Amino acid sequence: MTVDALLQSIPPLTVYFVVGAVVGLESLGVPLPGEIVLVSAALLSSRHALAVNPVGVGAAGVIGAVIGDSIGYTIGRRLGMPLFDWLGRRFPRHFSPGHVMFAERLFDRWGSRTVFFGRFIALLRIFAGPLAGALKMRYPRFLVANVSGAVCWAGGTTALVYFAGVAAERWLTRFSWIALLVAVVCGVIIAVVLRERTSRAIAELEAEHSRESGQTTA
Repeated sequence: MTVDALLQSIPPLTVYFVVGAVVGLESLGVPLPGEIVLVSAALLSSRHALAVNPVGVGAAGVIGAVIGDSIGYTIGRRLGMPLFDWLGRRFPRHFSPGHVMFAERLFDRWGSRTVFFGRFIALLRIFAGPLAGALKMRYPRFLVANVSGAVCWAGGTTALVYFAGVAAERWLTRFSWIALLVAVVCGVIIAVVLRERTSRAIAELEAEHSRESGQTTA
């Protein structure tokens, strides 16, 4: 069986369900690759030989993001900050004290805008809902930021990837592979720099937390 035949055998509803489920679980607080799944589905929708519709992919991403964040908000509001202490012990790579302090400071500074812009940042996608609830953000403000962020992120990402996929062959006939390679390298460099800056800020907060814990123990 060829790759095209395998892709054509996948029901579109299955693709939409996987997108909604993975994005929803990530938004709820489970560290899953929601963005990768969304981009992959959007690429599938750009192939006219397949029945996957970009509107369906975008809608599934939006619905999953809104529902997942809302469930995460409810859990965070009921359990409060002790939830993150428990998560930190179980999943220290994603919910260390530094991660929590970094996200909490962003909430203190930007309020509900953190929920909106957090949709575009992998770290904050798993924190936004539960932490907003734990910090007792008013639900109407959270919901507005949640829905608008989900629409812009899921809808915008799907549209961008879809049109990029459709135009890929034409683009490559007008520009060289070198230009494409340069664009990819620049994108990777920007992503690495942003990740390094975030990691450095988290490491500083973890060191600060350790010093404060040591002083408290002493």
